[in-house]
Amino acid sequence: MDNPVAERIKQDISDNDVVLFMKGTPVFPQCGFSATVVQVLSHLGVKFKGIDVLQDPGLRQGIKEFSEWPTIPQLYVKGEFVGGCDIIREMFQSGELQDHLANAGVETQTAA
Repeated sequence: MDNPVAERIKQDISDNDVVLFMKGTPVFPQCGFSATVVQVLSHLGVKFKGIDVLQDPGLRQGIKEFSEWPTIPQLYVKGEFVGGCDIIREMFQSGELQDHLANAGVETQTAA
């Protein structure tokens, strides 16, 4: 039997280069961790799809099982799980996130 939540997650991360499973929306994050990742992506000028897990309890649990990662937000780039808030923040500060996005062919806008 197929898991419809896992199928939906696979569809979202294959249809969009950058997907953030988060609490709330990119415009109105519902937790500080989600807000932090939105700020990082926005700062880099990355176009991404934000998916609000608070709207769907099945998705909220399903994404944790899908990634085997216990917390939200979760960032996916080109179908690959990159990490949660702390990992994204550390990668951004070290420049590793920018490199990862560039290597994945994701367009970013760097501040001049």
